Order: sequence, then C-alpha cells, then structure tokens
Amino acid sequence: MKKIMLTGGGTAGHVTPNLALIPTLKERNYDIRYIGSYQGIERKLIEGAKIPYDGISSGKLRRYFDLKNFSDPLRVIKGYGEALKLMKSYKPDIIFSKGGFVAVPVVLAAKHYKIPIVIHESDMTPGLANKICIPAAKKVCCNFPETLDYLPKDKAVLTGSPIRQELLRGDRLSGLQYANLSANRPVIMIIGGSLGSVTINTVVRNILPELLESYQVIHICGKGNLDESLKGARGYVQYEYADAPLKHLFAAADLMISRAGANSICEILAMRKPNILIPLSAAASRGDQILNAHSFAKQGFSYVLEEENLSENTLMSAIKETFENRQNYISKMEESNLNNAVDAIVDIIESLT
Repeated sequence: MKKIMLTGGGTAGHVTPNLALIPTLKERNYDIRYIGSYQGIERKLIEGAKIPYDGISSGKLRRYFDLKNFSDPLRVIKGYGEALKLMKSYKPDIIFSKGGFVAVPVVLAAKHYKIPIVIHESDMTPGLANKICIPAAKKVCCNFPETLDYLPKDKAVLTGSPIRQELLRGDRLSGLQYANLSANRPVIMIIGGSLGSVTINTVVRNILPELLESYQVIHICGKGNLDESLKGARGYVQYEYADAPLKHLFAAADLMISRAGANSICEILAMRKPNILIPLSAAASRGDQILNAHSFAKQGFSYVLEEENLSENTLMSAIKETFENRQNYISKMEESNLNNAVDAIVDIIESLT
C-alpha cells in the first residue's frame, strides 16, 4: 500500500479539494494521512472524514508590517522540525499540497527527504505560500489557463479543481424540505466563504423585503453572523455553516451569490448554477478573487459585481439581470472543459509513486 501525506489549511478552500481526492485515493489503495495546523479549520474537516491527522506549528508570512512578523517565522521553523519528524516516522511515498501557510514547512520537510511533491494552485496567480513551495514540486496543477503563464513550463498541468462528488448528488426537494421552502418560487442562495462576509450579509438583509416579494433566500452567513431578528421570516432561512445538507441546499438553488474563492466558483461551475460573484476587494486581499471572477465572467459563466460597487441598488439589479439571463449562463457553463479534476490529479500522483 502506497502512503500519501496531504496538507493544506487556513481556509476551507485549502481543505475541500483534499477531501475531494480522498475517496479516489482510497480506491487506488493509498494509505492517507494529513498534516495541518494545531486547531485550524482543516482539523475539524479532516477528522470528520476519519483521516489520521497530525497538527504542527504554523505561522503566516506577510508582505506587510505586523508585529507577528517577528514571532511567526519561529512558528514556521518549529513546524518544519515537527514535519521532519513526521516524515521520518511515516515515510510517505508522495506529498500533495493544497497550499496555505501550514503547507510551507511540510513541503520543505518533504524536499529535505527527497519525497516527490505535487502542488495544486487554485487561484489565477500563485499565492506567497505556493511561490515558496513551487521550486520543490515535481508537478503544479492549476485551475485557469491563464495560470500556466506564471508556472514553470515543465511542472505546470491544467487540471481544473477537484470537486467533492457528493456536491453533485444533491436533491432539490430534500433541500427545500430541509430549509422549509416552497417548490413554487425561485431560490437564491448566498454564501460568503467559510468565514462569511459582513458586507454581503448587510446588503442582502437590507434588500430582503424586496427580495422576498419574488424569491426565497437561503443565506449561509458565517459563524457569529446570524440575525436573530430575522428568525422565522417567511421565505428566508439562515445558517452559520452547512455541512451534510449543503449538497441538497445547492440543488435547491436557482441562483447563487458568492465570493470568488477559486474552489467555491469551481464548485458552482461544476453544478452549473447561474451566479453573481462579489470578489473580495483588492484592499482586503492580494486581488486573487478579482482575477478569478473576471476570468469566469470572460468565459460567460458569471456576473461580477465589484465589492466597491456593491449597494442595495446594484445587487438588486444584478439579481434581476442574472436571473432573467440564467439560461445563457447555464449554456456557457455546459460548454466548459474545466471538468472535475479528481482523476487527472490522482493519475499525476500515481505517475510519481
């Protein structure tokens, strides 16, 4: 039995592609372990999938001044030492990294022991963590054709994003029943990333009376973002987070409003859901979501509403326009060649073990 070590963490987007690979890796007789941070979101998700998990110290590498820039490198060094011990103990045949700063010490430890490494870069341009890791990798998988220009030609492979198969097996009626919604009115689903978005939540709730005249709303608003005053509002349901029922809620949605994290939008593409993307602003990020969103808009998959332009009026207008033209978006998505990448990525892993 071949041994594989998966890594990645910090946000759900650095974990869910690993979760998507696990069933196929098991089918192909891989023994799987996971290295993440001590208490990151990845721990709960991976342990929930019954995969052995090891936590290591992790620190963020920032491009801007922060007092933690003095202490976090020490955490990374500690994590590197812990990863070296795990590599020596477990002796994996290969490492698959989904990125995030916890992956840096893991990849560097694997390089020390000359263990083959495969990386997946979800965004249009590589983030800092993956930039550090790419020189150590044998292959770098990516989502967007444009990303190939930023990667070493002998390592880059356009695979698309691995999608959790269960998301494609949702049942619309089950989703409507779970949310206590009607089958006779269209459903808008709002999802602001694993942490939620206060900005999007506020604008959505401000236009809720107008929205509920024509639509029903499933609102996944993030931890701590529930609005108690809206509990019991007819046609509106809110959740901090949805796990097991998520596939059914997705199936119930006729239109989605989402941030533009690469994994989220690839899941939306795989499900062929008309969508409005509101990328995280450049002021609050390195701008990767903006690039992701505009790539999808260019391909005809998405309507993009910049956060700087987000208001009650612009969101309402975007909803009306996207819903009226929903079949055009569905048709473009059906023409896409960016299909589920699970088999392509596992084939690459097998070729290196």
